[in-house]
Amino acid sequence: MLTATRTLLALSLPLAFAGCAQLQPDAGLGQVQQEMQTRLPAAALPALAWDKGSATAEQRRAQVQALLDEPLTADTAVRIALLNNGELQARFAELGLADADRVIASRLPNPALILARQVQGASVEIDRSFLFDLLSLFTLPARRDIATRRYQESQLATAAAVMALATETRKAWYDAVAAAQTSRYLTQVKEAADAAAELARNMANVGNMSRRDALQEQAFYAEAAAQREEAQAAETAARERLIRLMGLWGQQTAFQLPERLPDLPRHPEQRSEVEAIAMRDRLDVLMAKREIEGLAKSLGLTRATRYVNVLEVGYLNNSFNDQPRQTGAEVGLLLPLFDWGEARNARAEALYLQALARTRDLASRARSQAREAYVRYRTAYDLAEAYRKVIVPLRKQIGEENLLRYNGMLISVFELLSDSRAQILSVNAAIQAQRDYWKADADLQNALAGASPRFDALSLARPAQSASSH
Repeated sequence: MLTATRTLLALSLPLAFAGCAQLQPDAGLGQVQQEMQTRLPAAALPALAWDKGSATAEQRRAQVQALLDEPLTADTAVRIALLNNGELQARFAELGLADADRVIASRLPNPALILARQVQGASVEIDRSFLFDLLSLFTLPARRDIATRRYQESQLATAAAVMALATETRKAWYDAVAAAQTSRYLTQVKEAADAAAELARNMANVGNMSRRDALQEQAFYAEAAAQREEAQAAETAARERLIRLMGLWGQQTAFQLPERLPDLPRHPEQRSEVEAIAMRDRLDVLMAKREIEGLAKSLGLTRATRYVNVLEVGYLNNSFNDQPRQTGAEVGLLLPLFDWGEARNARAEALYLQALARTRDLASRARSQAREAYVRYRTAYDLAEAYRKVIVPLRKQIGEENLLRYNGMLISVFELLSDSRAQILSVNAAIQAQRDYWKADADLQNALAGASPRFDALSLARPAQSASSH
C-alpha cells in the first residue's frame, strides 16, 4: 500500500506542474520594462504595451499625438518610437509566441482514447483503449525548464530590440536637427553669396573689377546654391528616417524640431571599466549566457532519452456480445533497432558547441566595441570642444579684424568676403562635430548596455528552441 502511494505521488507531481503553467497577461513585457529602466532615461521610456486591439491602438495614438503637440526632443522621439514602431510591435508578438511555447512545453500531451468495433458473424467485439505518453510525464520538468529558459532569452531579445530602436531613433533625431541647422545656415550663406555676386557684376560692368574676380564671385554663388540644395535634400532624408523610426504618417509628420543641437556637457563621462560594464550589462551577452545554459540542459535531456523514444502506457477494456468483459493494461515501447539516438545526441552537442564558440566570440567583440565606442566618444567630445572653444572663436576674431581693416580701407570687400568663406567652413564643421558627439554618446550607451550593431535580437533564441524540440 505504501509503495502504491509513493508511486501515485511521484506521478501526480509532474501533473501538478503541468497544471500551473499559464500565459502571462502582458506576454512578459513587464520584465522587459524592468530591464530597460536601468538603460533608458525615464523621459524616453513609456509603458511598453503589445497592441492587441482597437482600444489599445486608440490609447497609443492619443499618447503619440500629445507628445507631437510639443517641440520634439530626443527623449520624446525615443518615447514615440517605442510606442508606435511597427517592427517593435512584431518583436512583442515574438515574445507572445515564446510565452505560448513555454506554456505548451509545460503541459502534458493529451491522452488518446481509441474505440474499435469488430463484427464476425453474430459475434460483435468492442475494444476500448486509453493511451498516455508516460515518457512525457517523466521528462516534463526538464522540458518545462528548457522552455522557461528559452522564454527568458526571448525577453532579453525583446529588450535588446527596444534598446536598438531607442539608440537608432536618438541618432536619427541628432541627424535631423543637425541637417536642419546646416540647411538654415547654408541658406543664409547663399543669400550673402547672391548679394556678393550681384555686387561683383555691377562693379565689373563699370570697370572697377576684373572679369576674373567677377567670375570667382559668380562661382562662389553657384557653389553656395548647390551646397544649399544638397543640405535641403539631406534635411529631408534625415527627417524622413526619423519619421520611419517613429512610425508616423499623415498629419503626424508635421512635428517641430528645435532650432539647434543641445549644448555639450561641461565635462565628458569618465569610464575606466568599460569592458567590465559591457560584460555585466550588455543584453546580447546576457542572452548568450542564457542560451548556453538552455542548450546544456537540452543536451542532458537528449542524452537521457537517447534509447527511449516513446514509452506509452494504456488501459484496455474489451467487451463481447456473448462473453464477460475483458480488461487489462498495455505498454508500448519503440525498439531502437534502426535509430539508436546517436544522431540526435550529436546534433544537440553540435548546437551546444556552436553556441559556446559564438559566446566566446561575442564576449571578445563586446569588449572591443566597448573600448572603441569610448575612444570615439572622447575623441568626438574633444573635437567638438575644439571647434566650440578654439576654432570658431578664432575665425570670428579674424573676421572682426578684417572688418576693421575693411573699414579702414586696408582691404577690399572681396577680401572680406573671402575670409567669410573660411568662417562658413568652420561653422559647418562645428555643427557636424557637435552632432557626431551626441551620436557617439548614444553608441557608447548602446555598446555598454545594449547589443552589437550587427546583432539580430532573435538569432540567439532560435537555436535553443531547435535544440529543445529535438
